[in-house]
Amino acid sequence: MANNENNKIDKDELQKELDEIKTDPDSETEEMSADLKGLLKKEISDFRKREKTRGAEMLSIFAAHNYYANGFTPVELRTTLEDLGPTYVKIGQIMSSRVDLLPEAYCEELEKLRQNVKPFDSEVAKAIIEQETGKKIDEIYQEFRDEPIGAASMGQVHYAVLKDGTRVVTKVMRPLIADMMREDYRILKKLAGLVNVVSDSDEDDQMIDLVSVIEEMEKVTEEELDCRIEANNTKFFKENCIDDEEKITCPTVYDDLTTSRIFTMSFVDGYTVSHKDKIIEDGYDPLEIGKTVAENYVHQVLDVGYFHADPHQGNIMLSKGKPYWIDFGMIGHVSEKDINTIQSLILSLLAMDAEGLVNGIISLGAASSKTNRDKLIEDAQTFLNKYDGTKGISDIDMSELVDEITELASDHHISLPGQFTMLGRSLIAIEGVLEQLCPELDLFELLSNKLVERNKKDFDIKEIAANIGKEILGTGRKIGKIPGFLADSLGAISKGKAKINMEITGYEEPLERIGIYLKYVVLSLIACVLFIGSCILASVDLEPKTVNGMPLIAVIGIIFAIALAIYSVGKLTKKK
Repeated sequence: MANNENNKIDKDELQKELDEIKTDPDSETEEMSADLKGLLKKEISDFRKREKTRGAEMLSIFAAHNYYANGFTPVELRTTLEDLGPTYVKIGQIMSSRVDLLPEAYCEELEKLRQNVKPFDSEVAKAIIEQETGKKIDEIYQEFRDEPIGAASMGQVHYAVLKDGTRVVTKVMRPLIADMMREDYRILKKLAGLVNVVSDSDEDDQMIDLVSVIEEMEKVTEEELDCRIEANNTKFFKENCIDDEEKITCPTVYDDLTTSRIFTMSFVDGYTVSHKDKIIEDGYDPLEIGKTVAENYVHQVLDVGYFHADPHQGNIMLSKGKPYWIDFGMIGHVSEKDINTIQSLILSLLAMDAEGLVNGIISLGAASSKTNRDKLIEDAQTFLNKYDGTKGISDIDMSELVDEITELASDHHISLPGQFTMLGRSLIAIEGVLEQLCPELDLFELLSNKLVERNKKDFDIKEIAANIGKEILGTGRKIGKIPGFLADSLGAISKGKAKINMEITGYEEPLERIGIYLKYVVLSLIACVLFIGSCILASVDLEPKTVNGMPLIAVIGIIFAIALAIYSVGKLTKKK
Protein backbone atom coordinates (compact mmCIF):
# COMPACT_ATOMS: atom_id res chain seq x y z
CA MET A 1 0.00 0.00 0.00
CA ALA A 2 1.19 3.46 -0.84
CA ASN A 3 -0.25 5.01 2.31
CA ASN A 4 -0.02 4.18 5.97
CA GLU A 5 -3.20 2.35 7.01
CA ASN A 6 -3.30 4.28 10.29
CA ASN A 7 -3.55 7.58 8.42
CA LYS A 8 -6.55 6.58 6.37
CA ILE A 9 -9.77 8.52 6.71
CA ASP A 10 -12.53 6.24 7.93
CA LYS A 11 -15.67 6.23 5.76
CA ASP A 12 -17.84 7.15 8.74
CA GLU A 13 -15.46 9.99 9.64
CA LEU A 14 -15.64 11.28 6.07
CA GLN A 15 -19.43 11.28 6.13
CA LYS A 16 -19.47 13.03 9.52
CA GLU A 17 -17.13 15.77 8.27
CA LEU A 18 -19.17 16.25 5.10
CA ASP A 19 -22.42 16.46 7.10
CA GLU A 20 -20.90 19.14 9.34
CA ILE A 21 -19.80 21.15 6.30
CA LYS A 22 -23.22 20.87 4.65
CA THR A 23 -25.01 22.20 7.75
CA ASP A 24 -22.78 25.29 7.79
CA PRO A 25 -23.62 27.29 4.63
CA ASP A 26 -22.05 30.74 4.39
CA SER A 27 -23.58 33.96 3.14
CA GLU A 28 -21.01 35.48 0.83
CA THR A 29 -22.19 39.08 0.83
CA GLU A 30 -22.03 39.33 4.62
CA GLU A 31 -18.43 38.06 4.85
CA MET A 32 -16.81 39.99 2.00
CA SER A 33 -13.77 42.11 2.79
CA ALA A 34 -13.86 45.84 2.05
CA ASP A 35 -11.48 45.37 -0.91
CA LEU A 36 -13.64 42.62 -2.43
CA LYS A 37 -16.83 44.63 -1.91
CA GLY A 38 -15.18 47.51 -3.69
CA LEU A 39 -14.24 45.35 -6.67
CA LEU A 40 -17.76 43.88 -6.81
CA LYS A 41 -19.73 47.02 -6.04
CA LYS A 42 -21.71 46.88 -9.30
CA GLU A 43 -22.25 43.09 -9.11
CA ILE A 44 -23.54 43.32 -5.52
CA SER A 45 -25.91 46.15 -6.45
CA ASP A 46 -27.20 44.17 -9.44
CA PHE A 47 -27.63 41.08 -7.25
CA ARG A 48 -29.69 43.01 -4.66
CA LYS A 49 -31.98 44.31 -7.40
CA ARG A 50 -32.14 40.88 -8.99
CA GLU A 51 -33.30 39.30 -5.70
CA LYS A 52 -36.47 41.40 -5.79
CA THR A 53 -37.35 40.77 -9.44
CA ARG A 54 -35.82 37.33 -10.07
CA GLY A 55 -39.19 35.53 -10.40
CA ALA A 56 -40.41 37.99 -13.04
CA GLU A 57 -37.04 37.85 -14.81
CA MET A 58 -37.24 34.04 -15.07
CA LEU A 59 -40.75 34.17 -16.52
CA SER A 60 -39.71 36.81 -19.08
CA ILE A 61 -36.79 34.60 -20.20
CA PHE A 62 -39.12 31.63 -20.67
CA ALA A 63 -41.53 33.87 -22.60
CA ALA A 64 -38.74 35.21 -24.81
CA HIS A 65 -37.86 31.65 -25.84
CA ASN A 66 -41.50 30.98 -26.75
CA TYR A 67 -41.38 27.50 -25.19
CA TYR A 68 -45.16 27.25 -24.83
CA ALA A 69 -45.65 27.46 -28.61
CA ASN A 70 -43.08 25.02 -29.95
CA GLY A 71 -41.70 23.26 -26.88
CA PHE A 72 -38.00 22.98 -26.17
CA THR A 73 -35.69 21.76 -28.92
CA PRO A 74 -32.27 20.63 -27.62
CA VAL A 75 -30.66 23.93 -28.69
CA GLU A 76 -33.55 25.98 -27.28
CA LEU A 77 -33.24 24.21 -23.94
CA ARG A 78 -29.50 24.90 -23.76
CA THR A 79 -29.78 28.60 -24.68
CA THR A 80 -32.66 29.08 -22.23
CA LEU A 81 -30.60 27.63 -19.40
CA GLU A 82 -27.67 29.86 -20.37
CA ASP A 83 -29.93 32.93 -20.24
CA LEU A 84 -31.34 31.92 -16.87
CA GLY A 85 -27.87 31.97 -15.32
CA PRO A 86 -25.38 29.80 -13.39
CA THR A 87 -27.95 27.84 -11.36
CA TYR A 88 -29.64 26.59 -14.50
CA VAL A 89 -26.37 26.02 -16.31
CA LYS A 90 -25.39 23.75 -13.41
CA ILE A 91 -28.76 21.97 -13.54
CA GLY A 92 -28.21 21.49 -17.29
CA GLN A 93 -24.77 20.02 -16.65
CA ILE A 94 -26.24 17.58 -14.12
CA MET A 95 -29.02 16.61 -16.52
CA SER A 96 -26.58 16.12 -19.41
CA SER A 97 -25.52 12.82 -17.85
CA ARG A 98 -29.09 11.61 -17.21
CA VAL A 99 -29.89 9.76 -20.42
CA ASP A 100 -32.37 7.79 -18.31
CA LEU A 101 -34.43 10.98 -18.03
CA LEU A 102 -33.70 12.91 -21.25
CA PRO A 103 -33.34 11.84 -24.90
CA GLU A 104 -29.75 11.47 -26.08
CA ALA A 105 -29.96 14.52 -28.39
CA TYR A 106 -30.79 16.75 -25.39
CA CYS A 107 -27.98 15.26 -23.30
CA GLU A 108 -25.46 15.87 -26.07
CA GLU A 109 -26.57 19.50 -26.43
CA LEU A 110 -26.48 20.10 -22.66
CA GLU A 111 -22.88 18.80 -22.62
CA LYS A 112 -21.96 22.08 -24.36
CA LEU A 113 -22.80 23.91 -21.13
CA ARG A 114 -19.48 22.57 -19.78
CA GLN A 115 -17.55 24.41 -22.50
CA ASN A 116 -16.60 28.01 -23.24
CA VAL A 117 -17.45 29.41 -19.81
CA LYS A 118 -16.33 33.01 -19.47
CA PRO A 119 -13.77 33.55 -16.65
CA PHE A 120 -14.14 36.34 -14.10
CA ASP A 121 -11.57 39.05 -13.33
CA SER A 122 -8.30 37.71 -11.88
CA GLU A 123 -8.17 40.69 -9.47
CA VAL A 124 -11.41 39.43 -7.97
CA ALA A 125 -9.92 35.93 -7.71
CA LYS A 126 -6.89 37.32 -5.85
CA ALA A 127 -9.11 39.35 -3.50
CA ILE A 128 -11.10 36.20 -2.65
CA ILE A 129 -7.89 34.27 -1.90
CA GLU A 130 -6.61 37.10 0.32
CA GLN A 131 -9.92 37.29 2.16
CA GLU A 132 -10.05 33.53 2.76
CA THR A 133 -6.41 33.16 3.90
CA GLY A 134 -5.93 36.52 5.65
CA LYS A 135 -2.66 36.94 3.71
CA LYS A 136 -1.56 38.96 0.72
CA ILE A 137 -0.95 37.11 -2.54
CA ASP A 138 2.78 37.90 -2.37
CA GLU A 139 2.96 36.30 1.07
CA ILE A 140 1.53 33.04 -0.24
CA TYR A 141 2.95 32.65 -3.75
CA GLN A 142 6.17 33.47 -5.48
CA GLU A 143 4.19 33.28 -8.73
CA PHE A 144 0.45 33.57 -9.46
CA ARG A 145 -0.80 33.53 -13.05
CA ASP A 146 -3.69 35.86 -13.79
CA GLU A 147 -4.90 33.88 -16.79
CA PRO A 148 -6.92 30.91 -15.46
CA ILE A 149 -6.06 27.49 -16.82
CA GLY A 150 -9.74 26.54 -16.70
CA ALA A 151 -13.11 28.18 -16.03
CA ALA A 152 -16.45 26.57 -15.15
CA SER A 153 -19.92 27.74 -14.19
CA MET A 154 -19.08 27.79 -10.48
CA GLY A 155 -15.38 28.68 -10.37
CA GLN A 156 -12.03 28.86 -12.12
CA VAL A 157 -8.55 27.49 -11.56
CA HIS A 158 -5.24 29.43 -11.44
CA TYR A 159 -1.70 28.09 -11.66
CA ALA A 160 0.67 29.25 -8.93
CA VAL A 161 4.00 28.50 -7.24
CA LEU A 162 4.24 28.55 -3.45
CA LYS A 163 7.06 30.24 -1.55
CA ASP A 164 8.88 26.92 -1.13
CA GLY A 165 8.78 26.30 -4.89
CA THR A 166 5.88 23.83 -4.88
CA ARG A 167 3.72 24.11 -7.97
CA VAL A 168 0.00 24.18 -7.20
CA VAL A 169 -3.37 25.10 -8.64
CA THR A 170 -5.93 27.11 -6.68
CA LYS A 171 -9.60 26.82 -7.47
CA VAL A 172 -11.59 29.97 -6.68
CA MET A 173 -15.39 30.01 -6.50
CA ARG A 174 -17.19 32.71 -8.46
CA PRO A 175 -18.21 35.66 -6.26
CA LEU A 176 -21.88 35.73 -5.21
CA ILE A 177 -22.46 32.34 -6.87
CA ALA A 178 -23.65 30.62 -3.67
CA ASP A 179 -26.18 33.32 -2.77
CA MET A 180 -27.42 33.50 -6.36
CA MET A 181 -27.96 29.75 -6.61
CA ARG A 182 -29.66 29.48 -3.23
CA GLU A 183 -32.07 32.25 -4.18
CA ASP A 184 -32.82 30.57 -7.52
CA TYR A 185 -33.53 27.24 -5.83
CA ARG A 186 -35.80 28.97 -3.30
CA ILE A 187 -37.89 30.41 -6.15
CA LEU A 188 -37.82 27.09 -8.06
CA LYS A 189 -39.17 25.15 -5.09
CA LYS A 190 -41.99 27.67 -4.66
CA LEU A 191 -42.96 27.33 -8.32
CA ALA A 192 -42.63 23.53 -8.22
CA GLY A 193 -45.00 23.38 -5.27
CA LEU A 194 -47.74 24.75 -7.51
CA VAL A 195 -47.18 22.19 -10.27
CA ASN A 196 -48.12 18.51 -10.43
CA VAL A 197 -46.57 16.28 -13.08
CA VAL A 198 -48.18 12.96 -14.02
CA SER A 199 -45.82 10.06 -14.72
CA ASP A 200 -48.32 7.69 -16.42
CA SER A 201 -51.46 8.03 -18.46
CA ASP A 202 -53.56 5.23 -16.94
CA GLU A 203 -56.16 5.60 -14.21
CA ASP A 204 -53.58 4.86 -11.48
CA ASP A 205 -51.51 7.88 -12.41
CA GLN A 206 -48.80 8.73 -9.92
CA MET A 207 -47.66 12.27 -9.28
CA ILE A 208 -44.00 13.18 -9.56
CA ASP A 209 -42.88 15.26 -6.59
CA LEU A 210 -41.13 18.09 -8.42
CA VAL A 211 -40.08 19.70 -5.15
CA SER A 212 -38.18 16.52 -4.22
CA VAL A 213 -36.49 16.43 -7.65
CA ILE A 214 -35.39 20.06 -7.29
CA GLU A 215 -34.23 19.47 -3.72
CA GLU A 216 -32.09 16.57 -4.94
CA MET A 217 -30.48 18.83 -7.57
CA GLU A 218 -30.03 21.52 -4.95
CA LYS A 219 -28.22 19.03 -2.73
CA VAL A 220 -25.79 18.12 -5.52
CA THR A 221 -25.22 21.81 -6.33
CA GLU A 222 -24.74 22.75 -2.66
CA GLU A 223 -21.98 20.18 -2.33
CA GLU A 224 -20.12 21.68 -5.28
CA LEU A 225 -20.48 25.18 -3.84
CA ASP A 226 -18.26 24.32 -0.87
CA CYS A 227 -14.63 23.64 -1.75
CA ARG A 228 -14.10 21.80 1.54
CA ILE A 229 -16.28 18.95 0.30
CA GLU A 230 -14.19 18.45 -2.83
CA ALA A 231 -11.02 18.73 -0.73
CA ASN A 232 -12.26 16.05 1.68
CA ASN A 233 -13.29 13.84 -1.24
CA THR A 234 -9.82 14.23 -2.75
CA LYS A 235 -8.05 13.33 0.50
CA PHE A 236 -10.31 10.35 1.08
CA PHE A 237 -9.79 9.15 -2.50
CA LYS A 238 -6.00 9.47 -2.28
CA GLU A 239 -5.80 7.58 1.00
CA ASN A 240 -8.35 4.86 0.28
CA CYS A 241 -8.82 4.38 -3.46
CA ILE A 242 -5.17 4.52 -4.53
CA ASP A 243 -3.49 1.23 -3.70
CA ASP A 244 -0.19 1.93 -5.50
CA GLU A 245 0.90 5.54 -6.06
CA GLU A 246 3.73 4.37 -8.29
CA LYS A 247 1.13 3.31 -10.88
CA ILE A 248 -1.72 5.82 -10.49
CA THR A 249 -2.54 8.66 -8.09
CA CYS A 250 -4.32 11.99 -7.58
CA PRO A 251 -3.30 15.49 -6.40
CA THR A 252 -2.32 16.36 -2.82
CA VAL A 253 -4.56 18.79 -0.90
CA TYR A 254 -3.06 21.82 0.91
CA ASP A 255 -5.36 22.31 3.90
CA ASP A 256 -3.91 25.69 4.97
CA LEU A 257 -4.89 27.10 1.56
CA THR A 258 -8.33 25.49 1.40
CA THR A 259 -11.59 26.98 2.69
CA SER A 260 -15.23 26.93 1.62
CA ARG A 261 -14.38 29.24 -1.32
CA ILE A 262 -10.86 28.25 -2.35
CA PHE A 263 -9.22 24.88 -2.86
CA THR A 264 -5.48 24.40 -3.36
CA MET A 265 -3.85 21.18 -4.52
CA SER A 266 -0.64 20.05 -6.18
CA PHE A 267 -0.24 20.88 -9.88
CA VAL A 268 -0.35 17.96 -12.30
CA ASP A 269 2.14 18.76 -15.05
CA GLY A 270 0.74 16.88 -18.00
CA TYR A 271 -2.19 16.51 -20.35
CA THR A 272 -5.49 14.61 -20.43
CA VAL A 273 -5.69 11.04 -21.72
CA SER A 274 -7.74 12.31 -24.67
CA HIS A 275 -4.39 13.12 -26.41
CA LYS A 276 -3.69 9.58 -27.58
CA ASP A 277 -1.28 10.70 -30.33
CA LYS A 278 0.84 12.60 -27.79
CA ILE A 279 0.81 9.61 -25.45
CA ILE A 280 2.26 7.43 -28.22
CA GLU A 281 4.64 10.20 -29.31
CA ASP A 282 6.00 10.43 -25.75
CA GLY A 283 6.76 6.71 -25.81
CA TYR A 284 3.96 5.44 -23.59
CA ASP A 285 1.64 2.50 -24.27
CA PRO A 286 -2.06 3.55 -24.34
CA LEU A 287 -3.10 -0.02 -23.53
CA GLU A 288 -0.99 -0.13 -20.35
CA ILE A 289 -2.28 3.27 -19.26
CA GLY A 290 -5.87 2.27 -19.98
CA LYS A 291 -5.45 -1.00 -18.08
CA THR A 292 -4.04 0.85 -15.06
CA VAL A 293 -6.97 3.30 -15.06
CA ALA A 294 -9.56 0.54 -15.53
CA GLU A 295 -8.12 -1.72 -12.83
CA ASN A 296 -8.04 1.16 -10.36
CA TYR A 297 -11.61 2.10 -11.24
CA VAL A 298 -12.77 -1.48 -10.62
CA HIS A 299 -10.84 -1.38 -7.31
CA GLN A 300 -12.70 1.81 -6.34
CA VAL A 301 -16.12 0.31 -7.02
CA LEU A 302 -15.75 -3.26 -5.78
CA ASP A 303 -13.07 -3.06 -3.08
CA VAL A 304 -13.59 0.39 -1.55
CA GLY A 305 -17.20 1.20 -2.41
CA TYR A 306 -16.34 4.83 -3.27
CA PHE A 307 -15.68 5.83 -6.86
CA HIS A 308 -15.03 8.82 -9.11
CA ALA A 309 -18.51 9.74 -10.30
CA ASP A 310 -17.42 11.81 -13.32
CA PRO A 311 -14.47 9.96 -14.90
CA HIS A 312 -14.55 11.58 -18.34
CA GLN A 313 -11.37 12.21 -20.36
CA GLY A 314 -10.81 15.69 -18.95
CA ASN A 315 -10.67 14.32 -15.41
CA ILE A 316 -7.89 11.80 -16.07
CA MET A 317 -4.48 13.32 -16.73
CA LEU A 318 -1.12 11.82 -17.63
CA SER A 319 2.10 13.14 -16.10
CA LYS A 320 5.37 11.40 -17.01
CA GLY A 321 3.44 8.31 -17.97
CA LYS A 322 1.47 8.12 -14.72
CA PRO A 323 -2.33 8.63 -14.73
CA TYR A 324 -3.79 11.15 -12.27
CA TRP A 325 -7.43 11.38 -11.25
CA ILE A 326 -8.60 14.98 -10.81
CA ASP A 327 -11.81 16.86 -9.95
CA PHE A 328 -13.63 15.17 -7.08
CA GLY A 329 -16.68 17.42 -6.98
CA MET A 330 -18.78 14.27 -7.33
CA ILE A 331 -17.82 11.00 -5.66
CA GLY A 332 -20.17 8.01 -5.72
CA HIS A 333 -20.77 5.44 -3.01
CA VAL A 334 -22.08 1.87 -3.11
CA SER A 335 -22.56 -0.30 -0.03
CA GLU A 336 -21.41 -3.90 0.34
CA LYS A 337 -25.05 -4.94 -0.15
CA ASP A 338 -25.21 -2.91 -3.40
CA ILE A 339 -22.00 -4.54 -4.63
CA ASN A 340 -23.33 -8.03 -3.85
CA THR A 341 -26.55 -7.21 -5.72
CA ILE A 342 -24.63 -5.89 -8.73
CA GLN A 343 -22.47 -9.02 -8.57
CA SER A 344 -25.55 -11.24 -8.69
CA LEU A 345 -26.96 -9.16 -11.57
CA ILE A 346 -23.87 -9.65 -13.72
CA LEU A 347 -23.47 -13.31 -12.79
CA SER A 348 -27.16 -13.84 -13.66
CA LEU A 349 -26.53 -12.20 -17.02
CA LEU A 350 -23.55 -14.47 -17.69
CA ALA A 351 -25.56 -17.53 -16.59
CA MET A 352 -28.61 -16.42 -18.65
CA ASP A 353 -30.68 -16.68 -15.46
CA ALA A 354 -33.82 -14.54 -15.89
CA GLU A 355 -35.17 -15.16 -12.39
CA GLY A 356 -31.82 -14.29 -10.81
CA LEU A 357 -31.69 -11.09 -12.87
CA VAL A 358 -35.18 -10.13 -11.71
CA ASN A 359 -34.32 -10.85 -8.07
CA GLY A 360 -31.30 -8.56 -8.42
CA ILE A 361 -33.27 -5.71 -10.00
CA ILE A 362 -36.02 -5.91 -7.37
CA SER A 363 -33.58 -6.03 -4.45
CA LEU A 364 -31.61 -3.13 -5.90
CA GLY A 365 -34.61 -0.87 -6.50
CA ALA A 366 -38.03 -0.20 -5.07
CA ALA A 367 -40.91 -2.08 -6.70
CA SER A 368 -44.39 -0.55 -6.77
CA SER A 369 -47.85 -2.08 -6.61
CA LYS A 370 -47.85 -2.03 -10.44
CA THR A 371 -44.85 -4.36 -10.69
CA ASN A 372 -45.88 -7.74 -12.14
CA ARG A 373 -43.14 -10.23 -11.29
CA ASP A 374 -44.24 -12.87 -13.83
CA LYS A 375 -44.29 -10.32 -16.65
CA LEU A 376 -40.93 -8.95 -15.46
CA ILE A 377 -39.38 -12.43 -15.61
CA GLU A 378 -40.82 -12.88 -19.10
CA ASP A 379 -39.34 -9.56 -20.29
CA ALA A 380 -36.05 -10.35 -18.53
CA GLN A 381 -35.84 -13.61 -20.48
CA THR A 382 -36.42 -11.69 -23.72
CA PHE A 383 -33.70 -9.27 -22.65
CA LEU A 384 -31.28 -12.14 -21.92
CA ASN A 385 -32.06 -13.84 -25.24
CA LYS A 386 -30.41 -10.89 -26.94
CA TYR A 387 -27.10 -11.91 -25.34
CA ASP A 388 -27.53 -15.63 -25.92
CA GLY A 389 -25.48 -15.60 -29.11
CA THR A 390 -22.56 -13.58 -27.73
CA LYS A 391 -19.23 -15.35 -27.93
CA GLY A 392 -17.83 -13.69 -24.84
CA ILE A 393 -17.93 -10.76 -22.47
CA SER A 394 -16.08 -8.58 -24.98
CA ASP A 395 -19.15 -8.65 -27.24
CA ILE A 396 -21.27 -6.85 -24.61
CA ASP A 397 -21.67 -3.07 -24.81
CA MET A 398 -21.52 -1.77 -21.23
CA SER A 399 -23.40 1.48 -21.85
CA GLU A 400 -26.14 -0.33 -23.74
CA LEU A 401 -26.40 -2.94 -20.99
CA VAL A 402 -26.80 -0.31 -18.24
CA ASP A 403 -29.42 1.55 -20.28
CA GLU A 404 -31.37 -1.65 -20.95
CA ILE A 405 -31.41 -2.72 -17.30
CA THR A 406 -32.51 0.80 -16.30
CA GLU A 407 -35.24 0.73 -18.96
CA LEU A 408 -36.36 -2.76 -17.91
CA ALA A 409 -36.73 -1.57 -14.31
CA SER A 410 -38.52 1.62 -15.37
CA ASP A 411 -40.98 -0.25 -17.63
CA HIS A 412 -41.99 -2.37 -14.64
CA HIS A 413 -42.35 0.56 -12.23
CA ILE A 414 -39.18 -0.18 -10.26
CA SER A 415 -37.32 2.95 -9.22
CA LEU A 416 -33.57 2.40 -9.01
CA PRO A 417 -31.63 4.26 -6.32
CA GLY A 418 -29.53 7.31 -7.15
CA GLN A 419 -26.25 5.54 -6.45
CA PHE A 420 -27.02 2.91 -9.12
CA THR A 421 -27.82 5.62 -11.69
CA MET A 422 -24.63 7.45 -10.74
CA LEU A 423 -22.61 4.24 -11.02
CA GLY A 424 -24.20 3.46 -14.39
CA ARG A 425 -23.34 6.88 -15.80
CA SER A 426 -19.84 6.60 -14.32
CA LEU A 427 -19.32 3.19 -15.95
CA ILE A 428 -20.43 4.57 -19.30
CA ALA A 429 -18.05 7.53 -18.95
CA ILE A 430 -15.03 5.38 -18.11
CA GLU A 431 -15.90 2.95 -20.90
CA GLY A 432 -15.93 5.92 -23.31
CA VAL A 433 -12.44 6.90 -22.13
CA LEU A 434 -11.15 3.37 -22.71
CA GLU A 435 -12.88 3.12 -26.08
CA GLN A 436 -10.92 6.14 -27.28
CA LEU A 437 -7.65 5.28 -25.53
CA CYS A 438 -7.43 1.52 -25.98
CA PRO A 439 -10.50 -0.05 -27.66
CA GLU A 440 -9.01 -3.54 -27.32
CA LEU A 441 -9.38 -3.38 -23.51
CA ASP A 442 -12.72 -4.64 -22.18
CA LEU A 443 -13.84 -2.96 -18.94
CA PHE A 444 -16.73 -5.40 -18.53
CA GLU A 445 -14.35 -8.35 -18.62
CA LEU A 446 -12.17 -6.78 -15.91
CA LEU A 447 -15.25 -6.06 -13.85
CA SER A 448 -16.61 -9.59 -14.30
CA ASN A 449 -13.26 -11.18 -13.43
CA LYS A 450 -13.17 -9.15 -10.24
CA LEU A 451 -16.69 -10.26 -9.38
CA VAL A 452 -15.77 -13.90 -9.99
CA GLU A 453 -12.76 -13.40 -7.72
CA ARG A 454 -15.03 -11.95 -5.02
CA ASN A 455 -17.40 -14.87 -5.51
CA LYS A 456 -14.56 -17.35 -4.94
CA LYS A 457 -13.71 -15.65 -1.67
CA ASP A 458 -17.31 -16.12 -0.58
CA PHE A 459 -16.87 -19.90 -1.08
CA ASP A 460 -15.60 -20.82 2.41
CA ILE A 461 -14.55 -24.49 2.57
CA LYS A 462 -14.41 -24.46 6.39
CA GLU A 463 -17.90 -23.03 6.64
CA ILE A 464 -19.30 -25.58 4.18
CA ALA A 465 -17.57 -28.42 6.06
CA ALA A 466 -18.93 -27.12 9.37
CA ASN A 467 -22.48 -26.94 7.99
CA ILE A 468 -22.29 -30.46 6.54
CA GLY A 469 -20.82 -31.66 9.83
CA LYS A 470 -23.77 -30.17 11.70
CA GLU A 471 -26.20 -31.94 9.35
CA ILE A 472 -24.38 -35.29 9.81
CA LEU A 473 -24.31 -34.79 13.61
CA GLY A 474 -28.01 -33.98 13.65
CA THR A 475 -28.80 -37.09 11.63
CA GLY A 476 -26.56 -39.16 13.91
CA ARG A 477 -28.43 -37.95 16.97
CA LYS A 478 -31.75 -38.93 15.42
CA ILE A 479 -30.39 -42.39 14.48
CA GLY A 480 -29.06 -42.81 18.03
CA LYS A 481 -32.60 -42.46 19.37
CA ILE A 482 -33.90 -45.36 17.26
CA PRO A 483 -32.83 -48.26 19.61
CA GLY A 484 -34.47 -46.52 22.59
CA PHE A 485 -37.60 -45.88 20.57
CA LEU A 486 -37.74 -49.54 19.51
CA ALA A 487 -37.22 -50.74 23.11
CA ASP A 488 -40.01 -48.50 24.38
CA SER A 489 -42.31 -49.63 21.60
CA LEU A 490 -41.63 -53.34 22.23
CA GLY A 491 -42.17 -52.82 25.95
CA ALA A 492 -45.49 -51.15 25.30
CA ILE A 493 -46.56 -53.98 23.00
CA SER A 494 -45.61 -56.63 25.56
CA LYS A 495 -47.70 -54.86 28.21
CA GLY A 496 -50.65 -54.60 25.87
CA LYS A 497 -50.46 -50.82 25.68
CA ALA A 498 -49.99 -50.80 21.91
CA LYS A 499 -51.41 -52.67 19.00
CA ILE A 500 -49.88 -53.67 15.70
CA ASN A 501 -52.01 -53.90 12.58
CA MET A 502 -50.11 -55.85 9.96
CA GLU A 503 -51.25 -56.83 6.51
CA ILE A 504 -48.85 -58.87 4.44
CA THR A 505 -49.61 -58.58 0.73
CA GLY A 506 -46.28 -59.73 -0.57
CA TYR A 507 -42.62 -59.43 0.33
CA GLU A 508 -41.04 -58.73 -3.08
CA GLU A 509 -41.79 -54.99 -3.21
CA PRO A 510 -40.62 -54.18 0.34
CA LEU A 511 -37.36 -55.99 -0.23
CA GLU A 512 -36.82 -54.10 -3.48
CA ARG A 513 -37.46 -50.77 -1.76
CA ILE A 514 -35.09 -51.67 1.08
CA GLY A 515 -32.42 -52.50 -1.49
CA ILE A 516 -32.85 -49.11 -3.19
CA TYR A 517 -32.67 -47.30 0.16
CA LEU A 518 -29.49 -49.17 1.10
CA LYS A 519 -27.95 -48.23 -2.26
CA TYR A 520 -28.41 -44.49 -1.70
CA VAL A 521 -27.42 -44.72 1.97
CA VAL A 522 -24.14 -46.34 0.90
CA LEU A 523 -23.63 -43.62 -1.75
CA SER A 524 -24.23 -40.95 0.92
CA LEU A 525 -21.61 -42.57 3.17
CA ILE A 526 -19.15 -42.70 0.27
CA ALA A 527 -19.80 -39.00 -0.37
CA CYS A 528 -19.04 -38.18 3.30
CA VAL A 529 -15.80 -40.19 3.24
CA LEU A 530 -14.76 -38.58 -0.08
CA PHE A 531 -15.52 -35.09 1.25
CA ILE A 532 -13.48 -35.61 4.45
CA GLY A 533 -10.59 -37.08 2.49
CA SER A 534 -10.60 -34.22 -0.03
CA CYS A 535 -10.61 -31.65 2.80
CA ILE A 536 -7.53 -33.35 4.24
CA LEU A 537 -5.87 -33.27 0.79
CA ALA A 538 -6.62 -29.51 0.57
CA SER A 539 -4.03 -28.88 3.28
CA VAL A 540 -1.33 -30.94 1.49
CA ASP A 541 1.16 -29.39 -0.95
CA LEU A 542 0.22 -31.20 -4.18
CA GLU A 543 0.50 -30.16 -7.83
CA PRO A 544 -1.28 -29.07 -9.95
CA LYS A 545 -3.01 -26.24 -8.06
CA THR A 546 -5.88 -23.87 -8.73
CA VAL A 547 -5.47 -20.07 -8.93
CA ASN A 548 -6.13 -19.77 -5.16
CA GLY A 549 -3.38 -22.29 -4.32
CA MET A 550 -5.56 -25.32 -3.49
CA PRO A 551 -4.58 -28.75 -4.94
CA LEU A 552 -6.72 -29.41 -8.02
CA ILE A 553 -7.44 -33.02 -6.99
CA ALA A 554 -8.82 -31.77 -3.63
CA VAL A 555 -11.13 -29.29 -5.36
CA ILE A 556 -12.39 -31.96 -7.77
CA GLY A 557 -12.95 -34.35 -4.85
CA ILE A 558 -14.90 -31.79 -2.83
CA ILE A 559 -17.10 -30.84 -5.79
CA PHE A 560 -17.78 -34.48 -6.67
CA ALA A 561 -18.52 -35.35 -3.02
CA ILE A 562 -21.01 -32.50 -2.67
CA ALA A 563 -22.69 -33.41 -5.97
CA LEU A 564 -22.91 -37.09 -4.94
CA ALA A 565 -24.32 -36.18 -1.52
CA ILE A 566 -26.97 -33.90 -3.03
CA TYR A 567 -27.91 -36.59 -5.55
CA SER A 568 -28.15 -39.37 -2.93
CA VAL A 569 -30.05 -37.35 -0.34
CA GLY A 570 -32.40 -36.13 -3.08
CA LYS A 571 -33.17 -39.70 -4.10
CA LEU A 572 -33.70 -40.78 -0.50
CA THR A 573 -36.12 -37.96 0.26
CA LYS A 574 -38.15 -38.71 -2.87
CA LYS A 575 -38.64 -42.36 -1.93
CA LYS A 576 -41.83 -43.03 -0.01
